[in-house]
Amino acid sequence: MDGFLALYVFMLAAFTGYEIIGRVPVILHTPLMSGSNFVHGIVLVGAMVVLGHADGNFEKAIGFLAVLLGAGNAAGGYVVTERMLEMFKPSAKKEVTK
Repeated sequence: MDGFLALYVFMLAAFTGYEIIGRVPVILHTPLMSGSNFVHGIVLVGAMVVLGHADGNFEKAIGFLAVLLGAGNAAGGYVVTERMLEMFKPSAKKEVTK
């Protein structure tokens, strides 16, 4: 029964997150991504702790996959945030030489 409870909590969190993120105005996406990058860092630390407590080979494989995907997600989030912030910087004016 614990597995069904965990699945229920996961599905509830997924649907709630989708509904909340779907209603965010476009102007707030950059600050929201910065906050989600912080959360992804915490998820990564949690995945490393769980991997450190893994006993069997299957648990170690799942833990390694979680760390790998968490690290990629956190790093990718910072790259995307940086690219989005570049869009708001004023462009340098080109000098016209005659």
